[in-house]
Amino acid sequence: MQKYENLTLDEERALYGVTDAEITNCAFKGPADGESALKETRNVRVADSRFCLRYPLWHAHGATLENCTMEETCRAALWYDKDLHIVSSRLGGIKALRECDDSVLENCQINSREFGWFCRGVKMKNCELTSEYPFMHSRDMEFAHLNMKGKYSFQYTQNVRITDSVLDTKDAFWHGENITVENSIVKGEYLGWYSKNLTFINCKIIGTQPMCYAQGLTLKNCEMQDTDLAFEYSDVHADVRGHIVSVKNPASGIIRAQSIGQIIRDDHQRPGANCVIETAPVREPAAA
Repeated sequence: MQKYENLTLDEERALYGVTDAEITNCAFKGPADGESALKETRNVRVADSRFCLRYPLWHAHGATLENCTMEETCRAALWYDKDLHIVSSRLGGIKALRECDDSVLENCQINSREFGWFCRGVKMKNCELTSEYPFMHSRDMEFAHLNMKGKYSFQYTQNVRITDSVLDTKDAFWHGENITVENSIVKGEYLGWYSKNLTFINCKIIGTQPMCYAQGLTLKNCEMQDTDLAFEYSDVHADVRGHIVSVKNPASGIIRAQSIGQIIRDDHQRPGANCVIETAPVREPAAA
């Protein structure tokens, strides 16, 4: 293995194309302001290092980053990469991850406005993410213990599984397909519009006008809070604990809840709308 230790590198393509290399305690910064420090690398391990310059890892295959920091100035850091493993690192800078295959992130803190676009095979565990448009047009992803604060999250995504997470985000899952969220809290406005085969299991869902224009929508043993005007024009099968503020013009399926404040069926219903809506209080267990 080639070893690069305790270096400050600011040249253009400083370590371009290195193979089988260990890079430790290095800083990619300086007045030369060079780009693409680790472009076209193979099988590199980077530890305890700091990235301040643009486009450091493009077309990298088999890269591992551990305890590294990518500063806000490190724009578009990880593009067109394959088999990335990022552990206990802090990722900043806009567009940090894009067009990558098979990326694993663990115990990371991420602040990147357009994170994870057009990616395939992202897996994240025990990460914190702040982003406006995370995971646009990405697919085949798994998330566990994700704490996310976003705005327009998981739009146009496919084949996604999220467990034991907290998602604070508006307009999430728009046009998403084949998505399952389990044992999680999902907070935000206009959740899941235009989605297909979106499933929530044992989740708490918070926010106005959720899950409209959805196809194949399923809620199993979920709680809904402050959810008014829900399910408009949707094909939905929902089993809800507790109260729904209001349901408006669902298209088909069945909605069961303990209580619903208002059921709206007006002149704007879809022709042939036949959704069944049922309310029933929780049954107390029989006395011994």
